[in-house]
Amino acid sequence: MSKNIESILTESRVFELSDEIKSGFGLSVEDIDAMRKDAAEDHVGFWSKLAKEKLHWNKPFTVGLDDSNAPHYKWFTDGELNVSYNCIDRHLETKSDKLAIIFEGDRGDVEHYTYKELHDNVCRFANTLQAQGVEKGDRVIIYMPMIPQAVIAMQACARIGAIHSVVFGGFSAEALRDRIEDAGAKLVITTNGSRRGGKTISLKHAVDDALEKGCEQVKRVIVYRRTDDEVPMHEGRDIDWMEAEAGMSNYHDPVAVDAEHPLFLLYTSGSTGKPKGVQHSSGGYLLNAHLTNEWMFDLNDDDVFWCTADVGWITGHSYVAYGPLSVGATMLMFEGVPTYPDAGRFWQVCQDHGVTVFYTAPTAIRALMKFGADLPNQYDLSKLRLLGTVGEPINPEAWMWYHDVIGKQRCPIIDTWWQTETGAHMIAPFPVTPLKPGSCTQPIPGIDAVILDEEGNELHGNEGGLLAIKKPWPSMIRNVWGDDERYRSTYFPLAGKPYYVVGDSAHRDEDGYFWILGRVDDVLNVSGHRLGTMEIESALVSHPQVAEAAVVGRPHDVKGEAVAAFVVLNVDIPEGDARDKLVQELRNWVAKEIGPIAKPDDIRFGTNLPKTRSGKIMRRLLRTIAKGEEITQDTSTLEDPTILDQFQQKA
Repeated sequence: MSKNIESILTESRVFELSDEIKSGFGLSVEDIDAMRKDAAEDHVGFWSKLAKEKLHWNKPFTVGLDDSNAPHYKWFTDGELNVSYNCIDRHLETKSDKLAIIFEGDRGDVEHYTYKELHDNVCRFANTLQAQGVEKGDRVIIYMPMIPQAVIAMQACARIGAIHSVVFGGFSAEALRDRIEDAGAKLVITTNGSRRGGKTISLKHAVDDALEKGCEQVKRVIVYRRTDDEVPMHEGRDIDWMEAEAGMSNYHDPVAVDAEHPLFLLYTSGSTGKPKGVQHSSGGYLLNAHLTNEWMFDLNDDDVFWCTADVGWITGHSYVAYGPLSVGATMLMFEGVPTYPDAGRFWQVCQDHGVTVFYTAPTAIRALMKFGADLPNQYDLSKLRLLGTVGEPINPEAWMWYHDVIGKQRCPIIDTWWQTETGAHMIAPFPVTPLKPGSCTQPIPGIDAVILDEEGNELHGNEGGLLAIKKPWPSMIRNVWGDDERYRSTYFPLAGKPYYVVGDSAHRDEDGYFWILGRVDDVLNVSGHRLGTMEIESALVSHPQVAEAAVVGRPHDVKGEAVAAFVVLNVDIPEGDARDKLVQELRNWVAKEIGPIAKPDDIRFGTNLPKTRSGKIMRRLLRTIAKGEEITQDTSTLEDPTILDQFQQKA
């Protein structure tokens, strides 16, 4: 039996930019090579030098890395700074009138905030929070849609040294309650409702439900009125945002905190049992958020950067609320969905606001691929110069569509691998890096990524195994909130070895490029072969009639595990004999693409995959369906729960 994870999908295409296009980016190949050399020679000195150059410090640090209590690593421990000052105030002298935020609402309404206007709004709300009794170190829950007030609230918390925890607006009242209680939050910020896909969704009712049982420590709920809907206000607890803010000064002196002061908690999604509060620092987190916006996206004064992620996820923290503002860029926020009022909405937003750098999820790309090239070709996307992907590995066919149809073969695709726990990009190309469809290329300078076998030994050559990071880095998770042991056992499980084990499987090719094979939990053991689900999904999606696919395992008496595939077509779902014929065609297609061992035993069709409102595929539900078990898990965050009924019907 194979101990290591096998890479079974071969991708040999390489895309390089012309020298003319490369010359337009801030960093050259030589610059990047020099940074890698510096990091290899002096790991701590490399990060310390960048921290001094890129961030404003109220009190300069003298300690780079403190590893005396490893694996609880600390960076820049004796330095002090304020994250909000770094994102806003330091730009006011030169960029006061520059746009910081462009906002487009679900209905097409548009708002603009210059850096001066953002500063004034953040200061007023910071004063508001303090007037409501919030102090340095207090935890604040933010449960809001993708509107500028969410970023204003986050920045205001950072300004006063409060620790925020943003909860995705699609989570249920029960999930919200769990997070409030675990964080020990004393204040909640929410809206009466949100607008999404032409519908109005209530958020305040979920807050009321969450606080009805427990959460006695919450003393105040601030409610921003986003919609016209009236909601009950609990006397003595709830207060209207505008009323609370009335008369507040638009100046607030930012509170300097030590570099290790927690900036935020973010609870990981999809985990079982007690929510896992990922704790991030102020100084180290901001450094990597700043650098990766500068390095990977090459953001400059002329750019309009649009990251489509919700602020409820880490991507919305590092590439909406903090990183772009830290480098002084203009960033776009969008409240709606990519398919409302039609599937051209993303491309219309890009056209209307002159987006130059676009960062989205492979799930969104695959969903829009179903509508063909004609729709995006109706819009002027000529200002786009960089494209990015985040959230999961992008399969080669989706990469090619993105490259050819959206980027017109002139935009580098920045395929980024990272996690909630890493804080920022870990493995990703620079704009000048030669690209391979489906590969996130190489670790960024200062990140020492390795592949391990199950015993924790490093693998070399084209072998698959566990992805791990060998050395600490500034934006890494500091702890699981209130649970040191869970932190150690989850992320540093190899006794006596310092590796941060990420939970993903990967392999590294002959050029040193990394290929993510999926979560370790998603590795299938089929007749003694360990196969990554992502490669089987990629093979299915390369079929001309398949728009999207998700693969999971189910128990099999002979093979150990069988391959179950859930498929979305870009044509109507066939019936009867035609359906059986397509199933057999897809099985043979996978066998031809990557070998008979990977042929799906079970293929089911649906009009979409079961996804949360953020676009995340809920694979645990698919595993339950594949096993033929009853679904008992929480499905409240699903965009369309009826999809489950479709997949419960076998082909």
